[in-house]
Amino acid sequence: MEQVKLTIDAERLQARLLALGEVGALAGGGVSRLALTEADKQGRDLVLSWMQQLGLTISIDAIGNVVATLAGREDLPTVMMGSHIDTVSTAGLYDGNLGVLAGLEVIETLIESGIQPRHPVAVAFFTNEEGSRFAPDMMGSGVYTQALDLATSLATIGIDGKSVEQELNAIGYKGDAPVCDVAKQVAAYFELHVEQGPVLDEENIDIGVVEGVQGISWSEYTVHGTSNHAGTTPMNYRQDAGLVAAKVMTFVNQLALSMAPQQHATVGALELQPNLVNVIPNFARFTVDLRNCSEQKLLEAEAELAAYLEQLAEQHGVSIEKRVLARFQPVDFNPRLIDSIENFAKDSGLSSKRMFSGAGHDAQMFAPLCPTTMIFVPSKDGISHNINEYTSPEQVANGANVLLQAVLNIAEY
Repeated sequence: MEQVKLTIDAERLQARLLALGEVGALAGGGVSRLALTEADKQGRDLVLSWMQQLGLTISIDAIGNVVATLAGREDLPTVMMGSHIDTVSTAGLYDGNLGVLAGLEVIETLIESGIQPRHPVAVAFFTNEEGSRFAPDMMGSGVYTQALDLATSLATIGIDGKSVEQELNAIGYKGDAPVCDVAKQVAAYFELHVEQGPVLDEENIDIGVVEGVQGISWSEYTVHGTSNHAGTTPMNYRQDAGLVAAKVMTFVNQLALSMAPQQHATVGALELQPNLVNVIPNFARFTVDLRNCSEQKLLEAEAELAAYLEQLAEQHGVSIEKRVLARFQPVDFNPRLIDSIENFAKDSGLSSKRMFSGAGHDAQMFAPLCPTTMIFVPSKDGISHNINEYTSPEQVANGANVLLQAVLNIAEY
């Protein structure tokens, strides 16, 4: 049977992206919808209303994941699409939102075309993908795939001192849907996403064919030194927690450059106390984000950092504590689905490039359990997690149409 050639309604998809972007809108563009805030509730309510208008079967589980399903002709595992609608505090309109709304558009296109595939087809948005308010990131999809413990996740305390469970109850999204057995109940998982990097835009390529996701290691370090007078304490008598933090920042940057191009390293958060101009810091807290496509290389980077921290503690007479925030191994996606994305892009006259994702995504939680892949579309100037994040309506439609063909190919056959 020949593959049905459908196209999504590009104007409708764009209108929904803009409408969702008005929820938590920031001055000058962009949005702020931290997970489980009032803005997140309003965004959820809006997307849920669109799902309900299509008559889809909707379930909400105990971590607040929302899944909307179009019934199939047969009782078969579900072909799922998804992403997230929570954002960082200075986000654009596309990160996460595109994957959810494009999935909804795929389902609406099937309904309008009178097509009921053999497999059920679902679109989901997962709780707290960003991890900005509650660590770790990919929390909802981690619980959904049972990679993260539900009770532990519900008890997680956010940056404002409130727990995940408290805030789920506050916004009315702590559901009772049963735990999903992904390996048995999900036939395949697809996620359309903006690249969040410069490659597709710089090389003028339409579609990123994503082969996998980098491994991620997030750690928080706390350094305890001694406060003292900045003018009267000789340099060689100091136990300067701030200096230790500064040395780590420089070290991880050099470490990444020495292991280029696959290794990435970032110190993204830094706090000093007492934070006064004329006082040597007695306290520093900072985060280190390490990423690599190779688990072995990521382990090597972690080991080198650990050895350097031990050296610094002895050299400067400070103590250093470590807290692991998140640790995910690199993930490879399904070769058959990767090939299908590449082929459907080619059939649509679109250029494509195989690539790894430098960011974490909900898809990586599904990959060990069911056939999984992602589709990237360009991010203008490589900008993301920024109010200036932009992907053109044409690029959005290109990605959604490839998603449609790939999903229908699995769902129908």
